[in-house]
Amino acid sequence: MRAVPVVAEAPRRPAAHAEGELVKRILQGNFLSVGTLPSERELALMLGVTRPTLREALQRLDRDGWIQVRHGKSTRVRDVWREGGLNVLAALVRHGGPFPPHFVGSLLDVRLALAPAYARAAVQHHGPQVAAMLKDQRPSEEPDAFAEYDWALHVALATLSQNPIFTLIVNGFADVYRAMAPRYFQSKRGRRASAAFYDRLEEAARKRQASKAEDVTRAAMAESVALWRATEARLNKNRRVVA
Repeated sequence: MRAVPVVAEAPRRPAAHAEGELVKRILQGNFLSVGTLPSERELALMLGVTRPTLREALQRLDRDGWIQVRHGKSTRVRDVWREGGLNVLAALVRHGGPFPPHFVGSLLDVRLALAPAYARAAVQHHGPQVAAMLKDQRPSEEPDAFAEYDWALHVALATLSQNPIFTLIVNGFADVYRAMAPRYFQSKRGRRASAAFYDRLEEAARKRQASKAEDVTRAAMAESVALWRATEARLNKNRRVVA
């Protein structure tokens, strides 16, 4: 019998490795006491990379708001939860966390604040288009399919709101949403709640009732927050029992 060849996973580029390691150490508070990074020489040795590779990683981290490179001075480590932007969220997903407690619940709170406004505007400006989109396309019961559909719907609503800032904000959550939403839609209750929301929003859009679209979206987003927090509490309870 011929042996099946084992294909090794492609190694990460050295700069990406260095960037990921620094992100993890920053989030773990390794540099918190001094507020600055060690010298390039020390960091390169610590991470096992060359100094040119390290500089490439530092440039990326500076661009994304994790650090502040200061020529002639030590590189400052930023407090990303006070000074960071959406790039920080994308980097958290790209490097696999670590995520702070209640991270997904906080994301859902943001959606609760934004989604009713752009749903109202979308129905106000493009009610028939929103109704047709909801009528013609519905997801299967697979969590991944629900996640993709839900994401596409919110991007479409933000775009149809005719406020480009909504679209920029929603798109800024793309990586985070795609990583987290399948976890939410593992719950049958979550899928059913979302399917009911799509029905109510379709009706509001068909009747061009912008205020109703806002109300049903707010109610659905609030329900998703409550469902996720109940799921979180149950999972945490189970972990304590197992421990």
